Amino acid sequence: MKDHIHREITPLQENDCFLIFDRERNAFNFPIHFHPEFEINYIHKAKGGKRIIGDHIGEIQNKELVMVGPNLYHGWENYKNDSKELLHEITIQFPRELFDDNTLNRNMLKPIRELLNNANRGILFSEDTTRMVEPKLIALSQKRGFDSYLAFQSLLYDLAISREQHLLTNMSFHRQNDFHNSERIERIYKYIQDNFQQKIKLEDAATLVNMSVISFSRLIKQRTGKSFVEFVIEIRLGIATRLLIETNKSIAEICFDCGFNNISNFNRIFKKKQDCTPSEFRMNFNGTKNVY
Repeated sequence: MKDHIHREITPLQENDCFLIFDRERNAFNFPIHFHPEFEINYIHKAKGGKRIIGDHIGEIQNKELVMVGPNLYHGWENYKNDSKELLHEITIQFPRELFDDNTLNRNMLKPIRELLNNANRGILFSEDTTRMVEPKLIALSQKRGFDSYLAFQSLLYDLAISREQHLLTNMSFHRQNDFHNSERIERIYKYIQDNFQQKIKLEDAATLVNMSVISFSRLIKQRTGKSFVEFVIEIRLGIATRLLIETNKSIAEICFDCGFNNISNFNRIFKKKQDCTPSEFRMNFNGTKNVY
């Protein structure tokens, strides 16, 4: 399956700050792809289309705004969208190097640092946010020079402080954790990544970071919004979805390779998270080959 996912070479040059494309077209016609740049994508008049971000597959509303991080699979296809209207798409691409770590560590830029970090899992912004920034997006494509750079920075900040950001992929899908500001959580994340095929006990994880079970459970809940068991399951599911996309392993092989104890349990947990079975997920993702 990985052969059908393209590495896109973007037009960004070494000295460019960002690129913006503002276009209308009849339909989506670009395959699932990835690239090392960040991307912000605004889509209008494509209701019923399909959105693929990492291991997430969802349906597009009339307007949507998504941001994806470096090398995260993404793409859109027509699916149920049979509108005769031209769809409107605005795409912004910019390199990670635009913001160095010293800059992002400034207090004022903390929201943008978190935005870039969250983009590694793909962000779907709310309808309210999309409506709010829509005029800025449209105006940005008309600006030139330093004015365009200032408008771009303003747009990023608006997105960074916006509410109801929905993270799209499982946390382990991108192979890059987003707990850089918590040494303990980062250590636990790596421990689970290294041992996901084995039985992982709450007590062992707590001991690893020299905490009591109660304090450790509270920390996990505070930092991830999940219980320890839910945290482990989401990491395993992220690995499972990547294997479903990138390999031809059977469902049973993937189930046991990812530390689930039986097929029925794996199917139940997977369907609860993804709204489809592992077999359906593979079929749906494989179906994106039709966008060629």
